[in-house]
Amino acid sequence: MALTVDRLRTSVQYLLPQHGLSRLVGKIASSTTPWIKDTFIQRFAERYNVDMSEALEPDLSQYACFNDFFTRALKPGARPLCTENDSILCPADGAISQLGPITNDRVFQAKGHDYSLSDLLADNTSAQAYIGGQFATVYLSPRDYHRVHMPLTGKLTRSVYVPGDLFSVNTLTAQTVPNLFARNERLVAHFDTEAGPMVVILVGAMIVASIETVWGGVEAIGSEIRTRDFAAHEQITLNSGDELGRFRLGSTAIILFGPNVMSWEKEFVTSSSTRMGQRLGYVLSKK
Repeated sequence: MALTVDRLRTSVQYLLPQHGLSRLVGKIASSTTPWIKDTFIQRFAERYNVDMSEALEPDLSQYACFNDFFTRALKPGARPLCTENDSILCPADGAISQLGPITNDRVFQAKGHDYSLSDLLADNTSAQAYIGGQFATVYLSPRDYHRVHMPLTGKLTRSVYVPGDLFSVNTLTAQTVPNLFARNERLVAHFDTEAGPMVVILVGAMIVASIETVWGGVEAIGSEIRTRDFAAHEQITLNSGDELGRFRLGSTAIILFGPNVMSWEKEFVTSSSTRMGQRLGYVLSKK
């Protein structure tokens, strides 16, 4: 009975104009009109009990628009980085949605649901490097810090924008919408690291106005897959803990590693809370 009710709740999302609604919210979120942005920011901060004491700018009225508030920087030292040499850092504040092995091109989503790794990456060839490897999915709630950082130092080799749906990515939706992360709009970033290839995926969601990266700015929304390969003269290396990108309204980050190169810390299980910069896992084998 409970599952039927949950499915009814999420079925509404199939009927909503997901992209139109998200773009409308995006326009409101970028508005600098004082009464619009101040009302939006104040009510959001109260509704989600946002902790502004750790923000670089704690005064809500000083943000030029809601987007600036939502992607706010933190005070220096607010997120200390684990400095152990073999550490893989948590990329974001939030909670573990799932983590574990990638088996036969399938990634676990929730009880009764998994999805294709090839579909997630929109590339069967790239997916082969991660079969038998490990994944972690981190859900960022509305109250969280919404910048995503590097789990491990890496050289950016390819960035792929994949168009798709914009379902919510909360726990309820993950339990009821098949192939959720492989059907939503997303930005797939490929890196070369000391542990071999690594992918960090920024997954869009309902009312996520846009995804922004440090190398490409705000990713333009489109209807076709866009791939950008980074040539030798365009080398971009991001250090462990460096900002990678940010969500203009919240969503999910997924990390992928190949087989037999790393392991997750045992303390992290489904629903474990996360803080950017803490030790999420560790490198077993360097490439």
